Amino acid sequence: MAFEEINSKVVRATVAPGQRLFSQRGAMLAYQGEVSFTPNLRGGQGGVMSMIGRRVANEDTPLMTVEGSGTVLFGHGGHHVQVINLSGDTLYVEADRLLAFEGTLEQSTVFLGSQGGVMGMVRGQVSGQGLFTTSLKGHGSVAVMAHGGVFEVPITPHRPVRVDPQAYVAHHGDVRNKLSTALGWRDMVGRGSGEAFQLELSGSGTVFVQASEEKL
Repeated sequence: MAFEEINSKVVRATVAPGQRLFSQRGAMLAYQGEVSFTPNLRGGQGGVMSMIGRRVANEDTPLMTVEGSGTVLFGHGGHHVQVINLSGDTLYVEADRLLAFEGTLEQSTVFLGSQGGVMGMVRGQVSGQGLFTTSLKGHGSVAVMAHGGVFEVPITPHRPVRVDPQAYVAHHGDVRNKLSTALGWRDMVGRGSGEAFQLELSGSGTVFVQASEEKL
């Protein structure tokens, strides 16, 4: 496991020769050893389309490629950090909540509206969250950020989970997502919280939810 939780806001990553990590720019707090940090204009493992997705989601800075031999402490903005370990499955992470991940994971960018239809676009425009979600697939560790801490909610067949979109952090498993609104079009303007929107997750898996609706 590349990431070790030091406390609720800092993780330590081990960097070894021949391996690499990717992190959000500005996430490095301190490091020991011979470690290099270079902007990754290709957006990690996802290539150009991944970078396009991050830029459309108002992320105007690229990921950083971390290589060498040593240890690095990661954190950002004093936010809570949660480590999620993947064993061949796929994790979907809200783009602005992704702190760092191992280079063994295959990265791509998923348009949130691909399952939720036009409401996915409405969510991005009205709630102020990104239109794109990052997917990470394979074997490795991921460090995600949240405001106020993270809790896990199991998703089981016949018992879908409905989450405030601004509290959503990530999910994995055999899960479908659907974004809907309980308000009319005129009422939605300027309202991005759970009163206006609900992100419904159904199937089998887990959703990670932050303890606050505050945006990062």
